[in-house]
Amino acid sequence: MYTLHIANKNYSSWSLRPWVLMKELGIPFHEAFHRFDPNAGGRSFTHFSPTGKVPMLEDGDVTVWDSLAITEYLAERHDTVWPKGNKARAWARSAAAEMHSGFSAVRNIMSMNVGIRVKLHSVPEALHNDLLRIEELWADGLAHFGGPFLAGERFTAVDAFFCPVAFRIQTYNPPMGEKAKAYAFRLLTLDPMIAWSRAALLEDFRDPPHDADAMAAGTITEDHRAPEKV
Repeated sequence: MYTLHIANKNYSSWSLRPWVLMKELGIPFHEAFHRFDPNAGGRSFTHFSPTGKVPMLEDGDVTVWDSLAITEYLAERHDTVWPKGNKARAWARSAAAEMHSGFSAVRNIMSMNVGIRVKLHSVPEALHNDLLRIEELWADGLAHFGGPFLAGERFTAVDAFFCPVAFRIQTYNPPMGEKAKAYAFRLLTLDPMIAWSRAALLEDFRDPPHDADAMAAGTITEDHRAPEKV
């Protein structure tokens, strides 16, 4: 069985992608959970991960790191990871790769923090442009392939890559159109997303750098997380 190494569910957007993909597609795996070390400078997991980061997938003596590499490794073994049709598959791979390498303003300003709600101080131009591009991508996929998911009737890897964006929309409520919010809600109501969220809220430990990012972006109006253990 696969072993998927992940970090704090409240914060780890990169961990979420392969986790929700495997859960939604029914690919069995063992979850190995590790807390972020706020003193490690972004490399909390050097004792097992080549990059000191997660996610990381183990399959016997094979180690795969990086969420996109994990996705492609799984796709070689499970034919449900990407859409069946060539056109849909090409679009889905392109959109997932764009999410993987781009949208830096969304990542930097609206860092994933599942358990809180934040009123943004402002929407800088770079963030505005990123949100417009996400709306454009989502509208394009839903229109071309008929929905309810981005590449057609089934949830595939391209949807998994945007699941962290759905959590960010829930947390920060940025200015986006109703169709984009409806698709985000569709992702949020998937059983694995609900399970991830519930687990995130139960975490009674914090990662100060991630919380600082959220506080820099806006005012925290709600905090649904379990009280922090001191």
